[in-house]
Amino acid sequence: MTFKLPKLNYSHEALEPHIDKLTMKTHHLKHHQTYVDNFNKALDGHEEYQKMEIEDILKSLEELPEDIKTAVRNNGGGHYNHTIFWEIMSPNGGGKPKGELAKKIDEDLGGFDKFKEDFKAAALGQFGSGWAWLVLDSNNKLAIVSTPNQDNPISEGKKPLLGIDVWEHAYYLKYKNKRADYIDSWWNIVDWEKVSERFNEVE
Repeated sequence: MTFKLPKLNYSHEALEPHIDKLTMKTHHLKHHQTYVDNFNKALDGHEEYQKMEIEDILKSLEELPEDIKTAVRNNGGGHYNHTIFWEIMSPNGGGKPKGELAKKIDEDLGGFDKFKEDFKAAALGQFGSGWAWLVLDSNNKLAIVSTPNQDNPISEGKKPLLGIDVWEHAYYLKYKNKRADYIDSWWNIVDWEKVSERFNEVE
């Protein structure tokens, strides 16, 4: 298959004032498109991988041929990470999770406020470019992790439920070097219904 840039479920300006229109357009149409293009280029001539779902490719990075492993890791990861990122944001987001996910956060992470505090710390603590994630680990426990560059926790056997992009291109036009302000504002557009859907798929 040829991997394609996903369409958003909202307009590029819909997440304002938390993420501005120019950042969204550039991030989605330029950065993400480049990851898609380079991912397809890396898989060119490798028909067996072109037939696989992206999750299965990223789960088996160590099995990839050495000549494409780095390109697939960076660009396949970039495509997958951003696809999740767009999906778990909404102009109608914010608030708190409900139902089973809320209970699980209470059980595993000490409650929603503690989760937000620890998640922010992980996002701020990611040196340079990368991501912070809420994941379900192999022991069926929620955990907060960070990954460098475009790595995804799925390559380590974890299920990503929620992720924030802390590459500078995700926030610098509006927030400049104030990553903490970007993180604080971002909570207002997290689509907890979508995050719960991702959680319920693996429960």
